[in-house]
Amino acid sequence: MTPPAAPVSLPPLHIRDLRLRGVHVPLRLPLQTSSGTVMLAPLALIDLLTDEGVTGSTYLFCYTPLALKPVLQTLANLLPLIRGDAVSPFDLDRKLQRQFRLLGAKGVVGMALAGLDMAAWDALARAQGVPLVRLLGGAPRAIPAYNSCGLGLIGPARAAAEAESLAAPGFPAIKVRLGYADARADVEVVRAVRRSVGDGVLLMSDYNQGLSVAEARLRLHALRDEGLHWVEEPTLADDHAGHAEIRRKTALRIQMGENWWGPHEMSRCIATGASDLCMPDAMKIGGVTGWQRAAALADAAGLPMSSHLFPEVSAHLLAVTPTCDWLEYVDWAEPVLQQPLQVVAGQATMNDRPGSGIEWNEEAVERLLVN
Repeated sequence: MTPPAAPVSLPPLHIRDLRLRGVHVPLRLPLQTSSGTVMLAPLALIDLLTDEGVTGSTYLFCYTPLALKPVLQTLANLLPLIRGDAVSPFDLDRKLQRQFRLLGAKGVVGMALAGLDMAAWDALARAQGVPLVRLLGGAPRAIPAYNSCGLGLIGPARAAAEAESLAAPGFPAIKVRLGYADARADVEVVRAVRRSVGDGVLLMSDYNQGLSVAEARLRLHALRDEGLHWVEEPTLADDHAGHAEIRRKTALRIQMGENWWGPHEMSRCIATGASDLCMPDAMKIGGVTGWQRAAALADAAGLPMSSHLFPEVSAHLLAVTPTCDWLEYVDWAEPVLQQPLQVVAGQATMNDRPGSGIEWNEEAVERLLVN
């Protein structure tokens, strides 16, 4: 019998530098929510350079242009702490979490730490010559995706037309933002969208934390027979008790997770029974490292787990998530990517490119660069 081949042993990577750039990417479909209108995506582009010549790349979505430069500056400030360190995400996470224990690893700090983590995992996968999903122990596979572009608070007529265009490429599900003047207006929009796309398309919905607990109970009662697949964050994201109360009073499924800062917040939310489902954000949950911990929590609690934003990285992460549910597809970063994530007939497909597949379209980056 031929003995099994010995595993390939590659020398460790060591952090040499960070290349940091900010871009403002106009949204193809501006997104109007109860919190305001998003016209562009402020993205922090991160390249982690190593002594061994391997580069890991990722990006962060900074929500508002006001946060872009602080995020980039925080990343630059972190470089002296990690220069020369091995590209070992768990060790880097332990070191940096300890560094910020008194301040707390949320907000701008949490975003920066997650960006470093995602870039480090990308570098490791590239060094091995494998896609990120394989480095994590899985294999590339199709992940069901829903179209989350646009469909903000634009009224029933415009929402119906936009919904039809979002479902047209074959997406089996789309998301409509709610939080109009009253419950009747919310119902009117949902019905207009449903007439537009037909019964075969699932409708997710999102209130973007826009309601009080009492108002949320009223509106979800009005929407109970409208066939919504889930309702995201009807009230403030950190009000776990409020969400638990809303959940007890409605037959609609409550979805939370995009605003969990790390697995500990996720654990506390699960413990209160605040949500039927979960959808961590790769940036806020702590990058690839934080996601793996979150996936274990979701598995233990039996919660279907979807993603929030970052579809390029999230597709790899969902492929190794035991309770994998839906990938949220947005096209916000596509203008600065060489090869955007492919979604065919509502299925996100990874290929065998090393890493997460993020490569910059340098011409577009230069055009959209923020000085």
